[in-house]
Amino acid sequence: MSLLTGVSGPRDLDGLTPEELVELAGEIRAFLIQEVSKTGGHLGPNLGVVELTIALHRVFESPADRVLWDTGHQSYVHKLLTGRQDFSGLRTRDGLSGYPSRQESEHDVIENSHASTVLGWADGLAKANQLRGIDRHVVAVTGDGALTGGMAWEALNNIAGAKDRPLVIVVNDNERSYAPTIGGLANHLATLRTTDGYERWLERGRQVLNRTPVVGRQLYGTLHGAKKGLKDVIAPQGMFEDLGIKYLGPIDGHDIQALESALQRAKRFGGPVIVHCLTEKGRGYQPARDDQADQFHAVGVIHPDTGLPVSASGADWTSVFGDEIVRIGRERPDLVAITAAMLRPVGLKRFAEEFPERVFDVGIAEQHGAVSAAGLATGGLHPVFAVYATFLNRAFDQLLMDVALHRCGVTFVLDRAGITGPDGASHHGMWDMSILQVVPGLRLAAPRDADQLRAQLREAVEVKDAPTVVRYSRGKVGTPVPAVGRIGGMDVLREAGSDRPDVLLVSVGALAPVCLEAADLLDRQGISATVVDPRWVKPVDPELPALAAEHRVIVTVEDNSRAGGVGSAIAQALRDADVEVPLRDFGIPERFLDHGSRNEVLAEVGLTGPDIARQVTGLVARLEGRLAPAGLGGDSAHHV
Repeated sequence: MSLLTGVSGPRDLDGLTPEELVELAGEIRAFLIQEVSKTGGHLGPNLGVVELTIALHRVFESPADRVLWDTGHQSYVHKLLTGRQDFSGLRTRDGLSGYPSRQESEHDVIENSHASTVLGWADGLAKANQLRGIDRHVVAVTGDGALTGGMAWEALNNIAGAKDRPLVIVVNDNERSYAPTIGGLANHLATLRTTDGYERWLERGRQVLNRTPVVGRQLYGTLHGAKKGLKDVIAPQGMFEDLGIKYLGPIDGHDIQALESALQRAKRFGGPVIVHCLTEKGRGYQPARDDQADQFHAVGVIHPDTGLPVSASGADWTSVFGDEIVRIGRERPDLVAITAAMLRPVGLKRFAEEFPERVFDVGIAEQHGAVSAAGLATGGLHPVFAVYATFLNRAFDQLLMDVALHRCGVTFVLDRAGITGPDGASHHGMWDMSILQVVPGLRLAAPRDADQLRAQLREAVEVKDAPTVVRYSRGKVGTPVPAVGRIGGMDVLREAGSDRPDVLLVSVGALAPVCLEAADLLDRQGISATVVDPRWVKPVDPELPALAAEHRVIVTVEDNSRAGGVGSAIAQALRDADVEVPLRDFGIPERFLDHGSRNEVLAEVGLTGPDIARQVTGLVARLEGRLAPAGLGGDSAHHV
């Protein structure tokens, strides 16, 4: 029996010898390479934290001691050591989450995979322990990339305020977030990595001076009292200790005994301590180490021996954006790009290669990115801030009060909008079209296909006096959906073919094929439907109320929360225009959705052609005062 299969919980690690721990680490790496290659997932980060995770679970007693991960994509080893060794369904429906999950284990404390939050959580938990008289430890594992986020430093400022509150902060320093970590903090950590440690220097000095007769001990005491100045010279760790937080390190993050020694000292200290660990992302897997882009931060299904993809993927939304922004950049020298530590994932790599001086990576700091964009626009440039839709939430105040209030021409490009699939609740981009509805002057585009993404991106960057947003889905872009006509600024995708059509289907973004399928199914039931794509969903097209008045019912379909979304905005526009046509809005229910494929989650919430057709058929039947045809009636929570 392998060592790994004999571990069902952290305490099973206690009896292992140092040699067995090294063997276990090797087994874990082999397991991760074999299993994650079958499902896809965050491989590189987890290969880098094997020894660190083993040491954490040997020194601390989870779940009584709270071990928190920032971000949770580096928790695969933690899952293995806490009894979850079936990775066959990782990130798929009913399988293990790719992040910590309270539903899975009592050892998982926080689920949110948005970076830079763990130190705030740890501060609150440590305060709760102190107030309740609970003598347990809180351990926050954060990455050097997460420390580029301002929230981390707000938390550190508060943590340092209580010298007697036990809290261990483990900085997993692999020089990377997705790609190499940038900024002043990264430079400081690099200095720490490459400088002989002060503590080792001081110990050597103590040994020499203590052997010196008469004045040795007195001189050592004087030097020790001057340690702040010495630290700035020997190992500039003062950035942390100036905050009042004890610093230990740097520690070899792949030496289990060294890690345990440092963690034990931190555990005994009785106050806030930073343990700085040096690790290698992708350790033990040469294809990952050789990948200079992100060292296999996240992979699809790959051949475990080579690291190469099992199958080639077609064109996706991100690559369409990436190609078009390069073309626009060639035409517009005033166009610049911003990323929050995700140059490659949001499609800006080619732009950065061609225009390196026109790309700004702000680190995991979306708030700063938005304010900096306002400054760039005020300075005469047009910034394009490419960011995941789920992460735009973090910069809402800055978008509202810095960009929109000052009428700055900034384009926000939202990747992975709507249902994203395998990364689960925290990564679904299902709130952007709701929260952005309240921003005065903002214009919001939802392209339905690659051609529209290219066209609407160009339209967006032409706006100089207001924020614009272009949002699109994750994955393959699909085939083009041609328009058969134009009404105002809206594309007509399907004409009803009758003088008094029954249904106006308003299709938002990538759900156009779903709406066209629903219209075809309705037609078979004798219900005529017009399908339009508004293209720009904010503001509501002024021609839409009049078009709605020509139909018996209007139906909106969006890949966004129903609460305050496009359907709500259209309903308000109809009321304002005194158009009394019944409206039914289909969208994502107001709840957090588990991981699964995009199609599985869309089916769960009723965003499929047959589901929509069934509900609309029932609605039309009720309007006519008759029962719906067999098999097509019924009501649903997807209506209002």
